[in-house]
Amino acid sequence: MPFIETVASREIYRNPWMVLREDDIRRPDGTDGIYAVVDKPTYALVIPYDGERFRLVEQFRYPLAARRWEFPQGTAPDLTDLEPSALAERELREETGLRATSFEALGLLDVAPGMSSQRGWVFLATGISEGRADREHEEQDMRSAWFPRTDVEQMMRDAVITDAQSVAAYALFLLRGL
Repeated sequence: MPFIETVASREIYRNPWMVLREDDIRRPDGTDGIYAVVDKPTYALVIPYDGERFRLVEQFRYPLAARRWEFPQGTAPDLTDLEPSALAERELREETGLRATSFEALGLLDVAPGMSSQRGWVFLATGISEGRADREHEEQDMRSAWFPRTDVEQMMRDAVITDAQSVAAYALFLLRGL
């Protein structure tokens, strides 16, 4: 038996954005154990880039009790079958009001594979035009601004941008060679 086997699974908690489950497992050596897993829908993260600047959003992150700058990102729990590129387009419009003529998939990220099944697609959005944001109720404190590349990189070095998905997405952007 090369992998961990799920022997039993039970839902502990559910809300519209996540499910917490607890699994009884059997390890490859035959010993039993337990695993807690947070199931969340696939998200899309968008890097809006106009050739010189990046658009970031800032919002209060309740678990951290702090405001954080990051790239626009999110899920659509009510639309779990939405194509990743359509989700990226929706998140960009919702959080920033921006529209883009191109959404290029840069890669796939696992959020926290030791405790969560959530994965996210990273998209580079170009051909940007301004519009009006249409934020969800939970995003009412969000703000959005353009930053030059040097500022974004300095914000990462100075721990102003600490969102792991945004930092990993930026690494995918750099690998793209732009």
